Amino acid sequence: MWVFYLISLPLTLGMVTVTLRYFAGPDVPRYVLFAVGYAWFCSLSIIILVPADIWTTINGYERGGIAFFWSWSYWSTFILTWAVVPTIQGYEDAGDFTVKERLKTSIRINLLFYTIVGSIGLFGLILLIIMHRDWSGSIVGLAMACSNTFGLVTGAFLLGFGLSEIPRNIWRNADWTHRQKVLSHRVAKMALKLDEAHQDFSNAIVVAQATSNQMSKRDPLRPYMDVIDKMLHQMLREDPSFKPSGGRLGENDMDYDTDDKTMAALRRQLRKAREEYYRCKSEYMTYVMEALELEDTIKNYERRDSNGWKYVSSFRPSRSGTLGSFLDIMEFLWRCILRKQLQKALAVMLGCMSVAILLAEATLLPSGVDLSLFSILINAVGKQEVLVQIAAFVPLMYMCLCTYYSLFKIGMLMFYSLTPRQTSAVSLLMICSMVARYAPPISYNFLNLIRLGGNAKTIFEKRMGNIDDAVPFFGKGFNKIYPLIMVVYTLLVASNFFGRVIDFFGSWKKIKFQSEEEDMDGFNPSGMIILQKERSWLEQGCKVGEQVIPLARNFNSTTTDVESGNHPWAASTWTSMKSGFQNFKANMGAKKFLPLRQVQGQAIHTRVSSSESLDEIFQRLKQRPKGGSGGSDIVDDDDDVDAANSGAAR
Repeated sequence: MWVFYLISLPLTLGMVTVTLRYFAGPDVPRYVLFAVGYAWFCSLSIIILVPADIWTTINGYERGGIAFFWSWSYWSTFILTWAVVPTIQGYEDAGDFTVKERLKTSIRINLLFYTIVGSIGLFGLILLIIMHRDWSGSIVGLAMACSNTFGLVTGAFLLGFGLSEIPRNIWRNADWTHRQKVLSHRVAKMALKLDEAHQDFSNAIVVAQATSNQMSKRDPLRPYMDVIDKMLHQMLREDPSFKPSGGRLGENDMDYDTDDKTMAALRRQLRKAREEYYRCKSEYMTYVMEALELEDTIKNYERRDSNGWKYVSSFRPSRSGTLGSFLDIMEFLWRCILRKQLQKALAVMLGCMSVAILLAEATLLPSGVDLSLFSILINAVGKQEVLVQIAAFVPLMYMCLCTYYSLFKIGMLMFYSLTPRQTSAVSLLMICSMVARYAPPISYNFLNLIRLGGNAKTIFEKRMGNIDDAVPFFGKGFNKIYPLIMVVYTLLVASNFFGRVIDFFGSWKKIKFQSEEEDMDGFNPSGMIILQKERSWLEQGCKVGEQVIPLARNFNSTTTDVESGNHPWAASTWTSMKSGFQNFKANMGAKKFLPLRQVQGQAIHTRVSSSESLDEIFQRLKQRPKGGSGGSDIVDDDDDVDAANSGAAR
């Protein structure tokens, strides 16, 4: 057992570290990285402890070490989820200028959350006293069962969605034509979002600069403005390639100099606009690179005989020598043949595992029937430690993957974003909180699928408590009823029942999952044009995304679906595309670019009229000497230094 820990725990730590480095943005503070990493590590430790707990229970070994590690992992995630992470999240999201004010803002925001949770807990306790007058179980176990009831119930539906969608998406994405259609739509949509984020970022910069220009050096709020100016200088210095355009002043954009709270709102708005812009840019670049690489793969496969089964990439120079030729052949075999077949094989394997999980969940209610494949395997190899832990660890990790896939899909629609190397501190903290909340319920659900001999219970089950005691309204069978409801829900998702209902009621489409299959009647012409231009710009030595904003503005109205006979980029509606290129060329010559969303009849009111052009504002901003007004007591929050006597309200 200890050998398993010596291998699994370092691997878990390494996986957490690599994942954080891959997703975290460049401005995420170290204490946020530590909090998120520790929460993820504790959550995964719970999942790692479950197989060992099962093995020691089957063989009746001493379980003192399991109990200690389980208590440490569980209570660490509990405290992080309900106390530490929400406080840090509110602190990072606040725009205030001092540590004290940011903490006060965080506590004030979380106070409503704690009030709601406390009220629910108090109501549950009163209800428990009324309905369980003779209850004599463990108070701690009951409290843990109550705290995880929400995760158990909602996690079952998240699990059901993932069990259906993950194998299906892997199978569909193995089809090159289908994936090209998906990417053409994704590129077009992300180009629109990138343009909108670019305009919002430009607006935020113009508002900050205009506010700074109208504020005198003797203004009591000037020290706050100097912090914002410093942040703005750093933003432009870090990315000299950023070309602002479309910045405008709205009706209420000059009201940020009222007091320190409005200045904090201005700072937060500028930071949020920057994060959103670089997040959209990162996602856009990811989709473009994947689409262009997929196009290379298809071309290499079609020309395999003429190329001698060697992979020719348009993103790097050709390899030379005998070793280079061997590497080109290996790359061709992987990209053009093996990867596609392995994706299909993986989809089949995961589909079979999904069926096995659903069968085990569906047969929990009958007490004399054990059709759980995992329970049968674990009891069959009960004396072999490695086989027991593998038979328990693999399906448990797949259940976690399915649950977190659904959770991230919902969260990315409404709450946070998970983008490689551009995920903000607030998003990372919210994601780690969700991961920590669902790790124990997923493990508890899996243990329900395993029937050990003699009604033996693992340390996990004893410490977690029984959900039947937490929700007495449904009687003693609720622990076996809610998985059956999840099975029915999963079958409805697999048959696209909810999609058909939402399509029938057109007004409900706003609540529909943003699936990769929506609007897949053909290739998106706008996305195709953008991909062609991106390839052309890459060949000219430009970087991905540098020129897409004016291009996206020009072709946003091209919506005709294109289906090709021989090549996906050979469009049957070439006349429309040709006309679009001509318009694009004309607009390039005139330096005019149409906005993505034409809002007609809407006047733009401004309180400040400036003769400066946007380019002049930014050039002057970049050339502005460092340092603000003298005697400022406010220090940038990057150093987390509290300020004294700074910026008295007017």
